[in-house]
Amino acid sequence: MVRILFILFCFTFSITGAQEFNARVVVSAEQTGNPNLQVFKTLERSLTEFINNTKWTDVDYRTEERINCSFFINVLGLNNDSFTANIQVQASRPIFGSGYTTTILNVNDKQFNFNYLEFQPLNYNPNNFESNLISVLAFYVYTILGVDADTFELNGGTPYFQEARNVIGNAQSSGTLGWSAQDGTQSRFRLNDDILSGTYDGYRTAMYDYHRLGLDVMHNNLKEGKEKIVETLETLRKMHNTRPNSYIMRVFFDAKADEVASILSGGPAVNLASAVQTLNTIAPTYSDNWKNIKF
Repeated sequence: MVRILFILFCFTFSITGAQEFNARVVVSAEQTGNPNLQVFKTLERSLTEFINNTKWTDVDYRTEERINCSFFINVLGLNNDSFTANIQVQASRPIFGSGYTTTILNVNDKQFNFNYLEFQPLNYNPNNFESNLISVLAFYVYTILGVDADTFELNGGTPYFQEARNVIGNAQSSGTLGWSAQDGTQSRFRLNDDILSGTYDGYRTAMYDYHRLGLDVMHNNLKEGKEKIVETLETLRKMHNTRPNSYIMRVFFDAKADEVASILSGGPAVNLASAVQTLNTIAPTYSDNWKNIKF
C-alpha cells in the first residue's frame, strides 16, 4: 500500500494490470570467440520476455510502477547447450518528489552455469526445479521485489524473500553452484539467508530508513533527509559490530557507495567526520569513495 500511494503521488497516468518489471537483459559473449552466434540474441530476447511477461505476484502493477532492472549476462564459454557465465543484476527505484532514481541492488553472481537450447520455452513453476537458468532468474526477480518493497515499508519484502527461499529449496537437488550453504560466502543461498536472518536485520532497517525516511524526504527537507542517511550508517555500524565483514554489508555498498559519497559531499552540514569514520570502519574496501567526500 505504501508503494502504491507513493507512486500515485509521483505520477498521474496509470494503466492497471501490467506486469511487475521493466527489465533489460544483455547477453555478452565476446569471451566465447563467437559473439555473433544467433543463440545469444535468441537467449537475450527470450529472457527479456520471460522476466517482463511472467506474472510474478498477485499485485496489479500499473505501468509506471514497474521496477526498472537489468540483467547483464557475460558468457565465458559455450559447449553445445552448456553455458559458463556470470550475471550482474541491478535494480532501481524512483525518489519521491524528483526525477532521480536510485540503485537498490547491484549483485555480481559468478556461480551461473546453465543449459539452454535455442527457442526452448521458458516457464517458471514455483513447485519444481525446471532448469538452473530459470531458477537463477526467478531467484533474482523475487529478491528485487523484496528489496524494492523493503525500501517502501519496513520489512515489506518478506513474502518475496520467502519466495526466493522457495526457489533455493527447489534448486538444491540440482547440485549446481550457488544454492547450498557450502557454496561460499557470496552465493545466492548466503544472500537470501542473510536477508531473512535476524542477525542482519540492520540491513533491512537501513534500506527502509535510507530510502523512505532519507532520500524520499529530501525534496521537502534536505537536511532532515541527509541526517537520516547518516543515522542509517550508524545502524549498519551496529550490525558490523556484531558480524563484521558480512556479505550483506557489501551488497548494501555495492549499490550505494557512490551515492553515499555524493550525498555527504554536498548540501546542508552534518557531522561528516563521524560519518566518514563509520564508513571507513564498516566498508573499508570503498575507501576511495570516502576519500572523495568533501568536508
